[in-house]
Order: sequence, then C-alpha cells, then structure tokens
Amino acid sequence: MIGTLRHRGPDGFGYREEPVVGLAHARLAIIDLVTGDQPMRNEDGSVWVVFNGEIFNYRELRVELERAGHVFYTQSDTEVIVHLYEEHGPAFVKHLNGQFAIALWDQPRRRLLLSRDRAGIRPLFYTVYAGRLHFASETKALFALPCIPRELDPVGLAQVFTFWSALAPRTVFKGVNSLGAGETLIAESGSIGIERWWDWRFPVEPVPVAREEALAEELEALLVDAVRLQLRADVPVGAYLSGGLDSSLVTAIIRRFSDSPLRTFSVAFEDPEFDESAEQREMVQFLGTAHTTVPCRAADIAATLPHVVWHAETPIVRTAPVPLMMLSAAVHAAGYKVVLTGEGADEVFGGYDLFKEAKVRRYWARAPGSGSRPRLLERLYPYLVNSPARSGELSRRFFAEGLDGAHDPGFAHATRWRTTQRAWQFFSQDLRARLTDCDPRRDFETGLPAGLRTWPALARDQYVECHTLLSGYLLSSQGDRVAMANAVEGRYPFLDHRLIKFAARLPPHLKIRGLTEKYLLRKAARGLLPASVRARRKQPFRAPDSPSFFAAGAANDYVFDLLGESRLRDAGLFDPPAVQRLLAKCRSGRAIGFGDNMAFVGVLTAMLVHDQFVRSARPAARRPEANDAVA
Repeated sequence: MIGTLRHRGPDGFGYREEPVVGLAHARLAIIDLVTGDQPMRNEDGSVWVVFNGEIFNYRELRVELERAGHVFYTQSDTEVIVHLYEEHGPAFVKHLNGQFAIALWDQPRRRLLLSRDRAGIRPLFYTVYAGRLHFASETKALFALPCIPRELDPVGLAQVFTFWSALAPRTVFKGVNSLGAGETLIAESGSIGIERWWDWRFPVEPVPVAREEALAEELEALLVDAVRLQLRADVPVGAYLSGGLDSSLVTAIIRRFSDSPLRTFSVAFEDPEFDESAEQREMVQFLGTAHTTVPCRAADIAATLPHVVWHAETPIVRTAPVPLMMLSAAVHAAGYKVVLTGEGADEVFGGYDLFKEAKVRRYWARAPGSGSRPRLLERLYPYLVNSPARSGELSRRFFAEGLDGAHDPGFAHATRWRTTQRAWQFFSQDLRARLTDCDPRRDFETGLPAGLRTWPALARDQYVECHTLLSGYLLSSQGDRVAMANAVEGRYPFLDHRLIKFAARLPPHLKIRGLTEKYLLRKAARGLLPASVRARRKQPFRAPDSPSFFAAGAANDYVFDLLGESRLRDAGLFDPPAVQRLLAKCRSGRAIGFGDNMAFVGVLTAMLVHDQFVRSARPAARRPEANDAVA
C-alpha cells in the first residue's frame, strides 16, 4: 500500500504493526528534517499517529503542552498531535490550525481515529471489506490490496457529471468512501461512527460590524498572520503567481512581512484567452521575485492528461488540472517542496462571477418581465470569448430557467449544473437505467444544514460552492493531487479558519458591492498592491479543452482508442454512436460551448479511469509510487 504513494512522500517511510492495526507513512520532509519520521508516539507509546499535511500553530501548541507536563522527543509538528489527543481526546482537532489527514491509534482503548481538516485540503479514503477497515491518502493504495473490488459507482459518476466531483462520502468507486471535510471517523469496539467537528456557518443576520476601514485593517492583519504561519518550514517556500488579486496579495505579503527569499511560479498559454503572462510580469517586476514561467501548449495538455487522471483517480470535466501538474513539476525541479497559493479567496469573499450572476438573477426574479434587468448579465464573464451572457435572446432564455426558484439552496449553481449534466445524454442505456432514481441535486440538498434557507442569499451560495466545487474539485483534482504527484505541498492562507470565520460574519455588500467582487479584500490590499492589480476583474484559471486534443484533425492515439466503439462497449458507460458524434464534432472544431467541451473531457477521462483502475488487473503494480497515512 505505501509503495503506491511514493510520489507523495519520497524522503523516507516508516511503519508500525500490531496484532490489530498497521500504520505506514511515506514522508515529504518539510519540518524537523532529522527526527520527524512517522509513525510518531506519545511518551509511553500508548498513542501513535501518522498524518499528511501541516499543523501551522504547532509551536504555540507545544508551549501549552509542555506547560501541562508533556515531554517531547522531536521538533516536529506531528508530535503535537499525540499529546494534544492525550489532553482533549477526539476533540483535539478543534485546536489545530492546519491542513491534514490524520490517523491516530489509541492502544489502551483500541480506538482508531481518522480526521480531516476543515476545508478538506488533504484527502482521506477508506473502505470496509470482510470486517476490516482499510484507509489511505489515495484510492490506489486501497487497490494495492487484492481483496478490494474495483468497480465504478454509477451514482458517483452521475455526481461528477453534475457537480464536477463525487460528493463525500461517495467516490466514483463502489465501496470506497471519502471522509468529508471537517469530519472524524472513530472505529472502536467493533463499530464505526462519523461526526462532523467543523462546518462553514453563516449567521442568519450578519453581525453588526465596525467601519469599513477598521474591518479592512482587521482583514489585513488576519491574512498577514495566516501567511506568517504558513511560511513555517525547514525548507524553502515558494509561491504561485497567477497575476490576479489573490495570489498577488499572498505574494506581496510574503515579500513585505517576511525575510524569506521568494521564488514565484506561473503558467503561460499560447491562446490569449487563457494567458495572463502580462499581468504576471507586472507583479514580478513590482515585487522583484525570482520567477519561473511554465509554458503550456495544447499538445502538452493532450499528452499529460492520462498522468493527471492517474493521480486524480476520478473523471474531470475540465483540463485545468493539467497545466497545474506541469507547474508543480517545475516547482519540484527547482528544488522546492512548498508553495503558497491564492486558492480559497473567491469562496471566502465572494469572488466568482457565479455569485454575481445569482445576484442579478435574483434581482431579475423580482420583476420577471423586465427587459433591462437581465441586461446586467452582459457585464459578467468578460474573459470568455464565447460568453453565455452575450448571446441575445438565447442567453435570456438560458438564465431565465429556474428563475422562480430564487430561494432554493442550489439557485446560484443551477445553470452550471444543468450545463454539466448535458453529458448525461452520452451515458449508455444500461447506465441510465441504473440511474433511474438518481437525482444528485436532491440528494445534495437533503444533507444541507437545517437553517441554511434562513441565511442571506450570498451565504447560501458560498456554502454550496464550498461543499461542491471547492472541496471536491479545486482542492483535489486541481489542488492536492496534481501538486503531490510531484511531491509539492500547496498551502492556502485564505482557508485559514480564522479568515473564514471573519468573512462569514460580514454583510454581503462588503463582499460584493454592486457588481464588484471581493470588495473588502480589495480595500485591505490598498497598501500592498498596485491599483491596476487591485482593480483587475476576476479571471478563473482555465485551460483549452477539446481543441487541445486535435491538431489538423489528428489526435493522440489513446483518444481514438478509448473512444472507439469496442472500448466504449467494453466499459459499458457510454453510448458509442453518441460519443462518436461528439468526437467528430470536436475533431472538426465545432465544439465551442461549455456543454460539448465538458462532455468530451468528461467522457475521455471517465474512460481513462476505467482503463487505469478497472480494466487493468492491478493498476497499482503498473505505476508504483508512494506516501502518507495508510493502514
């Protein structure tokens, strides 16, 4: 099992075996390079832990624990976990500021505890088979066990082709579960229980707040402290620099408030629709960083996609994870193991056009017959060549659908979910039959907090975004998986739980003022960034989709192989004639909309998942790699 995860921890490994439990860990050495090996124990060896991630406030916690009489034998952040557990039991996780997947064995109580960080930055999977609980940082480690069945889950696939990811606890593999963000699993006395120890929470009425200037100062101080904590490492720390507000702000704080030498990294594209090189050069010149730009060509996307899917272990509907894997490879080649990124700012402070789209549509819903209100949508998505908001009457009909459900929890996301679900038309007849009673949106909304409908509209939109796209896709397929594939740890200052709590109590107009996103964050950045960067509109990180796979009508051999009639029938997931028509459309360059592009990438990557993990007898043996916490 640990051998399949070597990419996550190439610096060493350790294991511990007892009659009823086995723990193993492959290490990416970042803090305490000499004595930080895992598994790690408490003073008398009664509590053992393996974990993936970082505890950023470990120094402060260590001082408190030493005052309480605990004796440490390492300088590692890991050792804090076992002593904190001795003090607080399973509630110890509430004291951690970090990103983590933890496996802790309490020997006297014969209790195994698995816990995952608040935002779901680090992955943790488990399965129960023949009375045994197996867990790992990636599914491929579970599949190293010959007894574990490998079969795709139709409902998990349906969720991917709705939300862009399967939603915890479900995965795309039948019988393999994902521990949810902010959850703890406890296996004890022959039973398993799961409890949520943290969740995104928004007040029904925003807390009365101080003046904007005071709030901006408080926000700046919180962000500076989050960056300070996340710079803690015994190895050099770099930063991703996209040229947008979020990564530029993190990078500027590193430069302004720390003595750390700064190396930055970014991606450049051939297609100007996706390229932000000019903005990146502006920030590099402003900050004076040593910078590396990774060029990403269409041919690179097509060639690298199978490698990305192997690490993502799920179908993906966009190609954006590919250049990010190339970027992490460049970070690794430069000798860096850690990078700070701006991910999370849009979810926490309301940065996406999707949030503004929902605001306009709710305004429109109050006067459905208005001709002027829907015109506001034309101000959105300026970075899209084929924007859905600028196609006249067709656009109006698209955004008008579901207008009467303005108070529904999924109102803001319904347009994206509908577009993604267009790919269901390519499902095989058998798969459709198995999904007769499946309604991903209904199932998701069933598990929402009871009081969510009383929250402000933007708060509802943020909560849904954080439990779908953020945790399931951005922090996974586009985050942990493509970074750790190259033994690089991404860190996310905007997902410090103190920042999340601060932002949750803000009134919506301090997040979105008119149609200006992240209003208060822009105000907090005034003394740190040039006015041009602070004023720049949000442009989500994207990459070319189906055109990347066809040059003059030709494609990589694996594309035609996987989407050929015989392979499609063998897998049984998709309807061969329908996929052949889609393939021909993409090959001729006629697939210009989101629906066709997402369907093509989704079908292709689903077939890659089937090929790599189901069709192959032992996929883990085909590509040996290894890390983290497994047992």
